[in-house]
Amino acid sequence: MHPLTIGKYKVPFPLIQGGMGVRISGHSLAGHVAKAGGIGLIATAGLGLNSPHWDGKNFYAADKAALADEIRKAYEIAPEGVIGTNCMVAVNNYDEAVLTSCEAGAKVIVSGAGLPLNLPGLTADYPDVALVPIVSSVKAAELIARKWKKAYDRLPDAVVVEDPDTAGGHLGEKLENIGSGDYDQYATVRGVKEYFRRDWNLNIPVIAAGGVWDRGDLLYALEQGADAVQMASRFVATRECDAMPEYKQAYLDCKQEDIGLVMSPAGLPGRAIAGNIEAVRQFDLDEGTKCPAGCLKKCAYKTTGERFCIVQALDRAQRGEVDTGLIFCGTNAWKANRIETVQEIFDELFAEGIASSDAV
Repeated sequence: MHPLTIGKYKVPFPLIQGGMGVRISGHSLAGHVAKAGGIGLIATAGLGLNSPHWDGKNFYAADKAALADEIRKAYEIAPEGVIGTNCMVAVNNYDEAVLTSCEAGAKVIVSGAGLPLNLPGLTADYPDVALVPIVSSVKAAELIARKWKKAYDRLPDAVVVEDPDTAGGHLGEKLENIGSGDYDQYATVRGVKEYFRRDWNLNIPVIAAGGVWDRGDLLYALEQGADAVQMASRFVATRECDAMPEYKQAYLDCKQEDIGLVMSPAGLPGRAIAGNIEAVRQFDLDEGTKCPAGCLKKCAYKTTGERFCIVQALDRAQRGEVDTGLIFCGTNAWKANRIETVQEIFDELFAEGIASSDAV
């Protein structure tokens, strides 16, 4: 195995910890992943709800202040680490989340849930921040590269290829196409790598996301052409994860058949522990839940009252109200069988270390 270099930043191990909102991957998880030698990501969406900055009305101001707090606290854990953020294109305060990330010292911005076509423009005053779009197809990578180069004379520093058949959270594929058997993640990984080499003479890391749980999965991803992996669900059942114990216990208790697809009010499918989805909806009906700020650019709950308020459903789950909260997860979440530490996961994944010639 080799270290991972994204833009100007190098970490000992080829691993990015995926962004998980709301506040599942906050400062504690991201900081400890960075301390262990990976790249730690703070999910920016909805951070303000469970923060001292929230007064019940100031959603966007609280989000901004809470994000700055989380990045600062992560660096207190890993002062020399590589800390980044995951910024969802689908939220209305996307631009502010990106700018706040840069101002607060994020070294990497990973961006998905839509195509981050204006990301280089937003970060123009912070050229050292590495930019990493999430895609599920070569076509999406091509579109982003052409737009970035033409408009901003910038290309991605890395690309995450997310497998909609295995990844958790919001998925970049139509519901009817997920699980059809037609998608080949590693063919897409190799295709994205070839595209940047052929068309741009650029050898950037292409990172496989979705379905990576243990060392065997990691090695398979690297053998199939990925330069690194992005892992999220594996880190939930850790001492350092920012979720409440009840949330972590839901991972420990879930069975393979409990994990399924739900339709987000954002119009995107998502993968979650799906058995309580009716209770999530019923909570909003019973409580008369109001949209707190119109956080999503497109939201069925905001416009028609369909489905549920996703940011508050995720927030409830993070706080431990798992019966009526939404618990996103990947297909392998059922494999969690104990609470471990971030360092123990790194010790298992990278038991034999990295190639000595590349050691840092």
